[in-house]
Order: sequence, then C-alpha cells, then structure tokens
Amino acid sequence: MKKNFLLRNFSLRNRIFISLIFLTLISSVLIAAVSVYQFRKEARTFHQDRLERKENSVNEHINFILATTTYPLTTRNLPLIFKDKIHELATIHSIEINIHDLEGHLLISSKGNFSIDSIPPPISPMILKILQSSQSKRFVDLKVINDERYRTAYSYLKDNKFKPLGVLQLPYPEETEFYENEIQNFLVRFSQVYLFMLIMSITIAYFLSSYITSKLQTISTKITATQLNKKNEKILVTSSSKEINDLIIAYNHMVDQLDDSATKLAQSEREQAWREMAKQVAHEIKNPLTPMRLTVQSFQRRFDVNDPNIKQKVDDYSKTLIQQIDTMNSVASAFSNFASMPAQKNENLNIVKVVQLALDIFNENYIRFESEEKSIITKMDRTHLIRIVTNLVKNAIQAIPEDHTAPEIIVSIKKVDDNVVLEVKDNGIGISIENKNRIFEPKFTTKSSGMGLGLGIIKNIVENHNGTISFESEPQKGTCFRVTLPIINT
Repeated sequence: MKKNFLLRNFSLRNRIFISLIFLTLISSVLIAAVSVYQFRKEARTFHQDRLERKENSVNEHINFILATTTYPLTTRNLPLIFKDKIHELATIHSIEINIHDLEGHLLISSKGNFSIDSIPPPISPMILKILQSSQSKRFVDLKVINDERYRTAYSYLKDNKFKPLGVLQLPYPEETEFYENEIQNFLVRFSQVYLFMLIMSITIAYFLSSYITSKLQTISTKITATQLNKKNEKILVTSSSKEINDLIIAYNHMVDQLDDSATKLAQSEREQAWREMAKQVAHEIKNPLTPMRLTVQSFQRRFDVNDPNIKQKVDDYSKTLIQQIDTMNSVASAFSNFASMPAQKNENLNIVKVVQLALDIFNENYIRFESEEKSIITKMDRTHLIRIVTNLVKNAIQAIPEDHTAPEIIVSIKKVDDNVVLEVKDNGIGISIENKNRIFEPKFTTKSSGMGLGLGIIKNIVENHNGTISFESEPQKGTCFRVTLPIINT
C-alpha cells in the first residue's frame, strides 16, 4: 500500500512538472505561430492596399490623358492615344500596364516591343464576365506561379460619357522576400528567447512541483503508517496552500475519529469477548452441576442406614461427585490458562530439536517431520513452543477420521529471511466455511471433548512472541496451520 501511494505521489510530481513544461512549450509554439500568421497577414494586406493605391493613381493619370487627347475616344484609337504615354505611366507608377479591348485582346503594353510568340494570351472570358457583372466594375485575380503570388487588377477604361472603351490590366507580383527574411529573423530571435524561457520554466517547474508534492509526501507517509490499533500522530499545520492545509486538517480530524473508534471498538470487543467467555464458563459449569444434583437427590431418596450395600453406594456416589468436580476443575484451569499466560522464560533454543522432541510423545506412525535446516537458533520460551506444537498436532490428529484409509500429518520447519516458519498440515476433514472466521475465538469446540480454547491460547502465545499464525483449509481435504516466529540471533 505504501509503495503504491508513493508511486502515485511520484507520478503526481512528474505530471505537475511535465504539465508546466508542456504549457510553456504550447504557449511558445502558439506565440510563434500567431506571430508568423500575423506577419504574413500584414504582408498580404500591405500588397492589397498597395495595388489598390497604384491602381487608383494609374486610373487618375489615364483619365487625365483621355480627357486631354485629340484623338476620338474609341477602342481602336487606344493604342494611338497611349503610344507615347504608356511607358511614362509605367515608369512613374512602377507597375506594368496592359490595355485590352472589350473582348480581352491586348492592344498596348508597357513591356515594349514584343514578337508574335511573346504576345500574352487574351483575358479569360470568365474574368471579363465577372468584371462586367461586378458592381464596382473592378476585379482582382490572385494566382500562385512557381511559389510566387501574383495579383492582377482589372478595370474598365471609360470615355467622358462613362462608356467602356477597353480593359486596364495591372499585373502586380507580391514581393515577399523582405517579409520572409523578417519572419526568419524573428524566429531566430524568438528561438533564443524561447530557449532561455524553457530553461527558466524547467527550473521553476522543478521547484514548484517539489514544493507542491513535498506536503503530499508527508501526508502519504502519515496515511501509510496509520493503523487502527495504535496511537497515530497528527500532522502539524504549517504555512502552505489552502488546499493542502484543508487536506491536513481533514487527516487530523480523521485521526481523532479513528482513535475514538479504536477505543470504542476495543472496549466493545473486550466486553463481547468476556460476555462470550461468561456464557461458556456458565454453560460448562452447568454441565457437571446437573448430574451432581441428580446424584445427591437420588442418594437422599434411596439412603437407608440398614441397607447392607450402603457403603458401596456411598462410594459410587462419591466417585460420581469427584468425577464431576474434576471436570469443573478442568474447565476452570483451561479458562485460567487462557486468561493469563505464565511469564515467559526465554532461552536460546534450537527450534528444530525442540519440535522433534515435542513430536516424540505422539505414537501415530503417520506423523512425519521435515526440516530444511538442522539448526535454527532463536530465543523464546521452551514450554510455549512445545505447547504450540502439541496443540496443533493434537488438533490435526482429531481432524482425521478414524476410518481414513491414508492419514497423514506433516510437521515442517523452514527458514524464510529472518523468520522461522512452522507448518502443521493434515489431510483431515478441514474447517467449514462458517467456522473459518471464528477459529481463533475463545469458544467451546464442536467436538465431543475439549474446551475449544487451544487455538486461542496458541494465538496468544504466538503474538506474545511477536509472531503470526494463519491457516489454509479446504473441507474434506485438510488443513495447514502456519506459525511464523522471528529469529533473534544471539
């Protein structure tokens, strides 16, 4: 549980750290992307506005020429009107000027003399149709040729009666080299700034994530160490974030409630245990009292001083009473042993040898002893160890039916790390599911004899030696009790 909690806490720290770096990276990429987009948008807007300004200037100049020419204002005369003026216009306005007739054929161009092969194609009928249908009688066509953007403005040349004479075509290449250089310079400078910001972000993110998770580490350690059966320490509230302080206050409140619950639970368990003990003691004592009462009453009714067998009858009645008194004495001794174990007299023991000696008192030939070690030395009470072995083996013997064809009890010892593991395994009737949870409770056995306190005493002995006892059982297949005791080398 502790490992899992620490892994989750460690993962939280990593997530905070990576999230901060990721946010820095995303914000930087967004800033760069928005800046590049804005640069290019401004460039397009600049070229659009610039073409519009040039077009207005050229139109004003052309309208002046048309208003002052001596030639009749007809489409056929347009080459004559602009023969000496078109190159001057192109030079003044720094733009190529082409004049087409209303069908889109080129009449004159500022590009100068050209051969038949170099005559540009006429204006597309679609463009002429769009130009004719547009409200402003103006259209700008945008094309990309060899990765270069070209804007071409189309508008009508009109006479003094606003009758169309021809089509003015102004090709305008968007020179983006300057803006592209600016973008590259910006990205270089931004990369330098971003690298510095990234280093700063990593440093800040590391310390910030450490600060956030340090309190969680303390809380996780306290929560992992929290147990029901011991006094739990509270966490001192220090200056921190409101959320962490709320979590600490909630934990401290939980510790108070846990302590109260543990006290009430322990008291309730003790009361319940002693109530159960009192019931069992009363029940067990009543068992011999009933035959004792009947014996006394029968003796009282049948007593006759003149009876020749009076001495024999008195002797029989006395034996009956003594037998019942011995039974009551056994009950009292069993409960006394359970309630207060004798003081431990720890000594250096070879557990393997002591267990072997304890098994010598049993005559059953189906008891087998196994040990991976010849000697395992520890310090504990010899009497307690013998009681553990004999009690578990007796229970195993009683768990095997008399008509079993192949009875078997295996007593094994092995060393695991700094512990010795004692196992007593039988192939008897096993423990029923309903009795598994109550197997170590101080209650009377369901057998025809015994007090049913043996396993309770064994559990008390094992826990007094800082050990554990557990079992695995399957009905009709057998049971394995496992006792784990610490090895204290001397």
